[in-house]
Amino acid sequence: MDLSGTSVVIIGAGRGIGRAAAEMFAEAGADLAIASRTEAELTELEFKLERESGARVLSRPVDATDVSSVTRFVNEVINARGRIDTLVYAAGTGALKPFAETTEEDFDRLMAVNVRGAFLVCRAVLPVMEKQKGGRIIALPGILGRAPMAQAAAYCASKYALTGMLKSLALEYKRAGVRISLLHFGGVNSSFWDRITMRVQRERMLTVDAAARALFFAATQEGEGVLNELILQPESHQL
Repeated sequence: MDLSGTSVVIIGAGRGIGRAAAEMFAEAGADLAIASRTEAELTELEFKLERESGARVLSRPVDATDVSSVTRFVNEVINARGRIDTLVYAAGTGALKPFAETTEEDFDRLMAVNVRGAFLVCRAVLPVMEKQKGGRIIALPGILGRAPMAQAAAYCASKYALTGMLKSLALEYKRAGVRISLLHFGGVNSSFWDRITMRVQRERMLTVDAAARALFFAATQEGEGVLNELILQPESHQL
């Protein structure tokens, strides 16, 4: 697929699904603006994309939970590209533990990154898409944004909130031509699990590349259809 001239913004591009998706968009010829909290990861990725795909890449360290950081980044993208055709919100954090062991700090951090960050980014980008009469937003609530799990009360709360917010935005902005897709992935073998103490079988999870391919598919649907929600589970966890 040729995405030459398409402006794509990826929040959370430093690693995992966001990084793999950035590589796919770059290979397709899109102009990329990538952001995450870790500047070293972004600099390395920017160099890789420019060297291997010849992509035009704007990379900036961004704290999605900070309004000034988000506003500054979105304004810079508009000044450089003139528009935003696709926004991917791949930033996120996790905490899976018994409810009795979940701290206020855990809860606040989950809500800040998984919900407040998406709120601030969408609030900055949606007026741009509304003005240009179209755009796509891809977000990753994951399977725990639609199905509960034990020892995940706070995490589910943040992901259900993300799902509800974006479904409401889809209704509010559909006449402006904005298409919103929610990706409900089962377990993905990414760095998300590096700090999780719950016992899991990472080798049976989805690969990062499989999740990124699904994201790219959702972001490049043509015609009048909208891929509102997609569920992708590991083979061992089929519904």
